[in-house]
Amino acid sequence: MCNLFKRTGCILLLSVFLSSIFIFSACSDSAVNVTESDSVTLKLFSNLPDRKNGQGLIEQMVINSYMEEHPGVVIEVESLDEEAYKTKFKAYAMDGMPDIVSIWGQPAFLDEIIDAGLLMELSPEDYADYGFKEGAFEGFSKNGRLYGLPRNTDMIAFYYNKKIFEENDIEMPKNLDDFAKVCEKLNSLSIIPIAMDGMDGWPLVEYYDNLLLRVTGKGREKLITNAIENADFSDARFYTAMNMLKKDVSRGFFQPDFAYCDYGTAMSLFTGGNAAMYYMGSWEASMAVNEALGPQFRENIGVFSMPSHVGRPDSNRDAMVWFGGGYAISSSTKYPKETVDFLNYMFEPEHLSKFGWENGVGMSAQDQSAFMTGNETALQKGWLDILNKADCISNTPINDMGSSEFKNAMESNITRVALGELSVDEFFKTLEEACR
Repeated sequence: MCNLFKRTGCILLLSVFLSSIFIFSACSDSAVNVTESDSVTLKLFSNLPDRKNGQGLIEQMVINSYMEEHPGVVIEVESLDEEAYKTKFKAYAMDGMPDIVSIWGQPAFLDEIIDAGLLMELSPEDYADYGFKEGAFEGFSKNGRLYGLPRNTDMIAFYYNKKIFEENDIEMPKNLDDFAKVCEKLNSLSIIPIAMDGMDGWPLVEYYDNLLLRVTGKGREKLITNAIENADFSDARFYTAMNMLKKDVSRGFFQPDFAYCDYGTAMSLFTGGNAAMYYMGSWEASMAVNEALGPQFRENIGVFSMPSHVGRPDSNRDAMVWFGGGYAISSSTKYPKETVDFLNYMFEPEHLSKFGWENGVGMSAQDQSAFMTGNETALQKGWLDILNKADCISNTPINDMGSSEFKNAMESNITRVALGELSVDEFFKTLEEACR
């Protein structure tokens, strides 16, 4: 089995900022010692704006619990959706970071922040009894030093509407040829086959990466690493997977305007019953318990892996899995003791991990077996089944395996090449230039 779980992920930090960022961090105020009688306000900057559902709800539950148990501490939350979060994170990096921030365990994001001295170093020994999965700290470390804690074990696959499948006599596809026939049938019925967020770039990249995993299997990670290190994407397997993506687009697998649909729009197509499938991650498993979506929808959501490549019959057992977002502490916090105490409280197994599992919200980066009751939602069971049956784990998604320049080149051009606005050769040349 492939080495488990690294995470790279979602924010571009411009290198030109780094010199001024480092100066700021070096000149920041020294830690302030507070007595028990002092009231301490800690600021948390979060990428989870929905505080009533999903991971935002779980985060807020932990915050509320902590403040109830620690009446002298106030946690102020600023939460923005992912794109707005990325933009403001850059400003905070220049002007002063909040006490605790959401991060992603990826070189494209963390390396530059760590090098600028913006994050407090953590001690791995402090978390020996927290039940973190093997390899969970890898993406959140540099040069053997730990700078953040992972919240999620993330996976990506197809959510599907069981009712639409059943009403139209559609069987679960065994391979990609079957999958194409399913999408063609749905199109003939004027049903969007797959809701896709094409505006943000990364979901389409991870669709491509999933195809690449089907083509290569356990050789995928080494193939990508070598290509990035040598600035050479000439291997035929990269081209095979890209041409598969282009073909899927040309056959109408996604909604006609997918290139202009953002995350929320694509999700609404699926939750509104206008698309039979939705290509997205396990972090949206809380759809099954979101009462705003209605019982008929909630009770008919399933999940399945991308079907097998015809040339690799068992490749549906290859899974796109990695350690997802997490949290870190600003090196300039005035309250290091209190902030570390809050971070540790969050990751005590009975908090983030337990609350998340009991509320049907994805999978944490920690062992959750103690919280399983057998009454989990169908989506929780479905994601666990994919993970437990996996013969090969992807680790870090391709867009997060290189520099921030590489990540930007891939995410900003993937939709263009999929639509034929950029040739496949030109696309890979832009990646090679970004690697040099």
